[in-house]
Amino acid sequence: QWVYNILEKKAEADRIVHENPDPSNGFVLVPDLKWNQNQLEDLYLIALVHRREIKSLRDLTAEHLPLLRNVLQEGKEAIVQRFSVPGSQLRIYLHYQPSYHHLHVHFTALGYDAPGSSVERAHLLADVIDNLAMDSTYYQKRALTFPLRADEPLFKKFQEAGKV
Repeated sequence: QWVYNILEKKAEADRIVHENPDPSNGFVLVPDLKWNQNQLEDLYLIALVHRREIKSLRDLTAEHLPLLRNVLQEGKEAIVQRFSVPGSQLRIYLHYQPSYHHLHVHFTALGYDAPGSSVERAHLLADVIDNLAMDSTYYQKRALTFPLRADEPLFKKFQEAGKV
């Protein structure tokens, strides 16, 4: 609901850094709640796409390339305009498994070791775009490794199925 409240401007409208209102290829860029916006060393923003049917990396196909390219390009442009941080100094990625199931992209300062920015969970947006350009169903077919904490319900389901 938090995501939908932002997209519908019922909450945090004053925090929006950039918005592309296009219903198919648009998104909203907002500072992550973990970032106090006082220093750029731990810059952290989230792009929330307007399309509600895209839940995670697994849902992406080549059809979504215009959306993903918009997020990458416009997100970098908005951050350089607002915070003077160039795209070369950003880590731009998606999580798998995501913490919530509405497609969102993380923009963090390259030097910031943000939670979940490690290789086991983070998939660089530029790589995602390249993979989908080569194979439209790449993320439906590819095995994706991801870490789970022992207390997570999904981990318990893997245990019950004898997969751990």
